[in-house]
Amino acid sequence: MLFMVSWSISPQNRNSVIKRFLETQGAPPPGVKMLGRWHAVGGSSGFGIAETDDAVQIQKWVLQWSDLMSMEVHAALTDEQAGPLLAAAVSK
Repeated sequence: MLFMVSWSISPQNRNSVIKRFLETQGAPPPGVKMLGRWHAVGGSSGFGIAETDDAVQIQKWVLQWSDLMSMEVHAALTDEQAGPLLAAAVSK
């Protein structure tokens, strides 16, 4: 299953987040594959796409960072997965 993980960093936590990221590379826990991560230019936010069959591992990852930044997680579908659902919705 795919998950979109977005984050926002407050100015007072910026340096602490940078230090932790440099130490850990923001690596997810075992069982979570990071497919990509993007950082907003000139901002303190970004998002990543991760894949796992175990939502507990996503929660562990969020808890590793939630003391320093606000995070949101949403289950996600690919175009190939969503397309047939969308087609069915408009054909009713």
